[in-house]
Amino acid sequence: MDEKVIMKVEDVYEQVSRANSYLYDIWKEQLLFTFEWWIALALIIIPWTIWIILHKRQSRSRLLFAGFFVIIVACWLDFTGSTNGLWYYPMEIIPTIPSYLMWDMSLMPVIIMLLLQYTNKYNPFLIGVIFAFIVSFLAEPFFEWIDFYRRIHWKHIYSFPIHAIIYVITYYISKCKTFDPL
Repeated sequence: MDEKVIMKVEDVYEQVSRANSYLYDIWKEQLLFTFEWWIALALIIIPWTIWIILHKRQSRSRLLFAGFFVIIVACWLDFTGSTNGLWYYPMEIIPTIPSYLMWDMSLMPVIIMLLLQYTNKYNPFLIGVIFAFIVSFLAEPFFEWIDFYRRIHWKHIYSFPIHAIIYVITYYISKCKTFDPL
């Protein structure tokens, strides 16, 4: 590889490292243990606690398989959107973990897993539309209002089909019957 290209990439990584160090200082001095920080921590712990209590034990593996699909897709989409300057999350639980942790690894997968469990007799497209509407037009504005989420070049309507599609695909993944014993 061309040495000039390597030097440019190295320069970018040094800038990212300095920015992360600066972000860590802000987190340590102004975010850690604030009221908002405790709320964000609760939004990670409480959904999983509720899921542990309410989930159907016989369907645990199937639900977790579906939930992990949601986590992977949601994290990838959030990473893509935030690194491309479409939005960002000012509240971080831990500065070395992506700031969308509370949504992508807790709220969204747990809500979808509970919906799969309790609404599986209903039309998945209808449930997906209802879920997408609530997330896109109620939850996102709420999290924006409490300064946990900031849109830069994004509109809530863009989120609507994405959330609906994630739900519907997850629904069909949860119905998969191709598991064999190891």
